[in-house]
Amino acid sequence: MTEQTPKISSPTWGTNTKLVVALTIVVSVGALLVKFQFILGPLMISFLLAYLLHPLAGFLYKKLRFSWGAAVGVIYLLFVILLISLLTWGGVSLVQQGQSVLATVQESVATLPQLVEEYSNKVIEIGPFEIDLRTVDLGAISEQALNAIQPLLSQTGALLGSLAGGAANVFGWTIFVLFVSYFVVAESGGLRSQIITVDIPGYTYDVARLMRELSRIWNAFMRGQIIIFFMTILIYIAVLELLGVRYAITLAFIAGLARFLPYVGPAINWVILVLITYFQEYHLFGLSAFYYSLLVLSVTVIIDMVIDYMITPRIYSDTLQVHPAAVLVAAIVAASLFGVLGVIVSAPILATSALLWQYTMRKMLDVDPWLEEEKHIAQPSLLESARGFFSKLGKFFKKK
Repeated sequence: MTEQTPKISSPTWGTNTKLVVALTIVVSVGALLVKFQFILGPLMISFLLAYLLHPLAGFLYKKLRFSWGAAVGVIYLLFVILLISLLTWGGVSLVQQGQSVLATVQESVATLPQLVEEYSNKVIEIGPFEIDLRTVDLGAISEQALNAIQPLLSQTGALLGSLAGGAANVFGWTIFVLFVSYFVVAESGGLRSQIITVDIPGYTYDVARLMRELSRIWNAFMRGQIIIFFMTILIYIAVLELLGVRYAITLAFIAGLARFLPYVGPAINWVILVLITYFQEYHLFGLSAFYYSLLVLSVTVIIDMVIDYMITPRIYSDTLQVHPAAVLVAAIVAASLFGVLGVIVSAPILATSALLWQYTMRKMLDVDPWLEEEKHIAQPSLLESARGFFSKLGKFFKKK
């Protein structure tokens, strides 16, 4: 007879032990986040890039019968070629143009008190309307505007200076982002759900449901915001070039970035446009500086209103379900943690936080965390979303 080896069972942890371990983990993770805060932004960019390029690799894998490794390799090779081409074609000139825009805005801000004093005793006539500026305390308004603008300009100048002077640093982080995102996609095995895997015994359904809900949120953001961003840039480039505005490409890029920040973003963009157009030498139709800048401002306000009230609702369809004012607050908080990237992804971060908060609170109260049954809706690709949007937009204008 052979002696059987007795089964060894591991003792369970008590409540106090679990509490100590949990607090230790929280403190350790918090300390690591504070210590290595500089790497959070590049890591987030890596996961976003992996999330964006995964469907393209999936297309080669499923439709063209590539192996998964070959599909990922081809997609990243094409992406690197595209990135190098864009940097060679317009990257350096875009930074230089951005520095020129910043210098022009700083000069305009420096002359703002004199300009305010000049207009404070004028009565402006616009068609049948008269605006008596003598009744408005423009001095106090300009002083408050200067106090708000100058810190922003100094931070923007430092950012552009670091981009122009720290090419080696930017190149190093770019390589880091590409490598991390490449291995994340390559190890997913063709399943987007495998990009981030979490396995907690007893919570298999909850984790899978949370992942699907988060995927829905980030899919909506990726599809919608990328379409709006590039659409805004193309529209602004065409309109600003037509109106004869200097630095049209850079100003269009600023307008695209402004779409990520509700309320404040477009307002900052309008202020920059007014300052640039008022002090530039060329004025369309020989208009005075005031009326030329007013023309450009009116046109861009109309463009932003069309984007806000006609285009954006048709793209998002309330998928993120977050209030713009809350997004603004989230953007300020995210900017302090992740910089410019935090502003860009503030909306999905807020929607993600709301989802996790709802789940946590309902679990704390011993209530079913899922308020309603899951809706199984197939998520369209970015290309399908763009095609569907332009189709709906065409039908809308035909009805008009």
